[in-house]
Amino acid sequence: MRQTRLVVGVAGFVALLSMLALVRPDIAFAQGDPHIGTWVLNVAKSKYTPGPPPKDQTSVFAAAGDGLKVSTTGTGADGKPTMTGFTAMFDGKDHAVTGNSDWDAVVAKRVDSHTIEFTRKKGGKVVQTATSGVSKDGKTRTVTASGMNAQGQKISTVGVYDKK
Repeated sequence: MRQTRLVVGVAGFVALLSMLALVRPDIAFAQGDPHIGTWVLNVAKSKYTPGPPPKDQTSVFAAAGDGLKVSTTGTGADGKPTMTGFTAMFDGKDHAVTGNSDWDAVVAKRVDSHTIEFTRKKGGKVVQTATSGVSKDGKTRTVTASGMNAQGQKISTVGVYDKK
């Protein structure tokens, strides 16, 4: 009798978690989010149009409630330090971005456990879209972005990051 109750209890718990993943994937995936961690740009595997690419770049993703806190630092192609930071919830709303001349707000949407879409805005207008995907083995993150930069140039980038 005790064993039956245990099996029913575990099955109920699993069913509850499954329903949570369907209704609120942002919460269900937050604990095991493969984006969480430190990522270093592999410049040799990345492509920046127009170039040149940054000399180096490191992104740190951390859990922040129902969303993510992202801090990216590096050295631009011109040798100057770069920094972009934001905390974004998966709520469909604009979230402020600091340190980036191309975009000042971001909307984050979780596609699945390994993929996040970012809509980047400047002055309330969409200027770029980006998709961040982590490989199944969790060792590589690829960010594809397209749109316009602050100089009005069309951009198309594929940034490949290695987990540190």
